[in-house]
Amino acid sequence: MTTSRRPAALRKIKRGAIELAFLGFLYVGYSASRLLASNDFAPARGRAIDVLDFEKVWRIDAEGWLNDKFVQHDWLGLFGSFWYATTHYIVTAAVLIWIYRRSASEYVTARRALVFATIIGLAFYLVMPTAPPRLVGGRFADVLSLHSGVGWWGGDASAPKGLGGMTNELAASPSLHAGWALWVAIVLIRAGMPKIVQALGLTYAAIMTLVIIGTGNHWVLDAVIGWVVVLIAFGGVIIWERRSPVVAHEDQHLSP
Repeated sequence: MTTSRRPAALRKIKRGAIELAFLGFLYVGYSASRLLASNDFAPARGRAIDVLDFEKVWRIDAEGWLNDKFVQHDWLGLFGSFWYATTHYIVTAAVLIWIYRRSASEYVTARRALVFATIIGLAFYLVMPTAPPRLVGGRFADVLSLHSGVGWWGGDASAPKGLGGMTNELAASPSLHAGWALWVAIVLIRAGMPKIVQALGLTYAAIMTLVIIGTGNHWVLDAVIGWVVVLIAFGGVIIWERRSPVVAHEDQHLSP
């Protein structure tokens, strides 16, 4: 590496380290904020029942049928458990790193949209905790719990074994699993990737939606609200960036 190119490379590495630290801070804040939510189960279950009643009126209550399939077929339940416990963070982080290396401007927009959507989700968790199907009882089974013996997650939550008590289990609505998966698809589409890659992104989002419902972790409406939250976040960020000169400065700062 020539002397003239070394400072640029060092600046890029430094900026990358700062971005990783920022995202790490966001994750810690995300986890900590969830713990601030009320753990009063009765009202959370009441909201869950209201969600189910609403879905029945509109005939979109697919939770029971999907959950039965994930329980009846071990391979499907095992696949769904590993998918749910793994891809949410790994795929999101991988796409974020990829878009950072590919395009400064697209990265800034994607990161802002992800942060904005996450903050909206946390606000919902704090203001109106909602129980997932697996905690409501009745016909809904906790698929991850059924397969916890072969995974790294515990039987009491989708968190790593021994850390179930640190997870807010009443954070069903909106589903950030569904929202972040749609975020991945939108990033790939906005980046102008080949159609096959865009289709893979949309397929990833679709599989995530089926998994979160089938494993008993979210209601159908949770997924829909998660999508809406991400769409609002992206739309709001894009509009703000077009009206603000701040993004131009940040793009320049991110560039090598």
